[in-house]
Amino acid sequence: MSKILKFTQFSVRDLLVAAAPTLLAIVGVCALAYVLVDPSPPRHVVLSTGQENSAYEQIGKKYAAALAKHGVKVTLVQSAGSGQNLRRLKSGEVDIAFVQSGSTDEAAAEREGLVSLGSLFTEPMWLFLRETKGKPITRLTELKGKKINFGPKGAGAPRLFKQVLALNGIEPEEVTRSSLANTPATVELLEGRIDGLVFTSAPEAPLIQMLLQTPGIQLFDFDQAEAYARKLPFLSHVVLPRGIVDLGRDLPPVDYNLIAPTATLVARDTLHPALVDLFVQAAASIHSGAGWFQQQGQFPSARYTEIPVAPSAAKFYKDGPPFLQRYMSFWLANFFDRMWVLVLGLGALILPLSKVVPPLYVWRIRSRVYRWYGQLRTVEQALEDAQSQGERRMEIYAAQLARLNEIEEMVNQISIPLSFADGLYGLRSHINFVRERVLSLLSEAAPVAPAAVPV
Repeated sequence: MSKILKFTQFSVRDLLVAAAPTLLAIVGVCALAYVLVDPSPPRHVVLSTGQENSAYEQIGKKYAAALAKHGVKVTLVQSAGSGQNLRRLKSGEVDIAFVQSGSTDEAAAEREGLVSLGSLFTEPMWLFLRETKGKPITRLTELKGKKINFGPKGAGAPRLFKQVLALNGIEPEEVTRSSLANTPATVELLEGRIDGLVFTSAPEAPLIQMLLQTPGIQLFDFDQAEAYARKLPFLSHVVLPRGIVDLGRDLPPVDYNLIAPTATLVARDTLHPALVDLFVQAAASIHSGAGWFQQQGQFPSARYTEIPVAPSAAKFYKDGPPFLQRYMSFWLANFFDRMWVLVLGLGALILPLSKVVPPLYVWRIRSRVYRWYGQLRTVEQALEDAQSQGERRMEIYAAQLARLNEIEEMVNQISIPLSFADGLYGLRSHINFVRERVLSLLSEAAPVAPAAVPV
C-alpha cells in the first residue's frame, strides 16, 4: 500500500516548483512596492529650535525625549529663531522646526513645500525696559531715542517689533537698535548699557522667568493689545494675570496686556506621515495642559496658523491617534498600516498569475511522460535506419529491444498522481507496441534454416 501511495499521491513538490516563479514574482513586486511606494519611516530627523536658554530650545528637548521612546533620534540644532528656522526649512537643511505665526503666508508655504503640524502655544512679545525716574514708559512712541535690542537676525522678534513700531508711526532710525542674542542682551540690560530688549517666547523660558522677577526691570503693558490684534491678524491679545509669577510676592502686581503670535511646528511636506503622527502625538502630550495664556486642551491645534496643515496632522486633530497605535507599538502599528500596499500588490498579481500555475503544474506532470515519447521516437528512427544496414540489422534490432526494456523499467519508476495515470498507461502500451514491431522485424530478419535433403 505504501508503494502505491508513493507512486500515486498528489505531487506537492511539483506544485511548488510550478508555482515558484509566480510566487517569486509576487514577493518581488510586493517588496518593491513596500520599499518604494510607501517607504519605512526614517529613524533620524533634524529639528531646528532656537537660541540658548530659549523656550524653543527647552521644548525641543522634550520632543527629542518623546520620540526617543519610539526609537527615533531627533537631532536638535540651535538657531537665532523663527526666521532662521524658516530659511532652513526652505533650503532643506532641517526636517522640522518651530516657526512663529506671521513669518510667511499660505501661498508662499505651499510654493516652498511646507506644512504645519499644528499651533503649539502662544508666545507673547515681551518688551522689558529699565525703570527710569519719573513717569514709566506707557506708549511705544516714548521709545524714540532709546537703545533697544531687537534680537539677532533670523529671530522672529525683530520682524514683529518693526511691524508694531510702524503701526505707531515710528521710523527705524528713531530707535537705536542692537541685534544681540537673548542671553548677552539680558546682560547688557542688567548692566544698564541698553534701555530695553524684545523677546518673543513662551513664559517658560528661563530668561523670561528671571526678568519678570528682577527689580528695576519693567514689563511694557500693551494696553492697546486688542487694536494690534485687529491690525495684525496673526496676533492674539493675551493677559498676564496678576500674581501668576509669584502669588506670595504678588508678581506681577497688576494684569499686563500682551500681544502674541503662536508658535507652530512646521515641517517639509516630504516628512514621512508616520513621523508626522509621532510629532503630533508628542505635541499633544507636551502642550495640551493649561498654562499662563491657554486653557486645558486649547493646544496643539490646527487653528492659528497660516501654513496649510499636513493631512496626517489634520486627521489626528479630527479623529485622534491612528487606531492601531492606540494598542501596539509605533513600529508594529506602522508596519500593519503600510500593509495596504502589499494588499494592492497581491490583488493586482494573484488573480492573473493564479491562472498560470495550474497549466504549469499539468505541464510539469505530463512532461514526465512526454519526454519518454522522445526516447520511443529515437528507437523507431533507429529501426528505420537499420533497413539499410544489411547484415547488421539483427544486431541493431536486438540493441533497440534492450533499449525498450530499459525505457520500460524507467517508466515503471515514474511517480505520478492518479489523475494523470491515463498518460502513464498510454505510454506503457505504446512501448509494448514498439516492442511488438521490433520482435516482428527480428523474426523477419532471422535467416531461414535450409530444408532437409532426402538420401
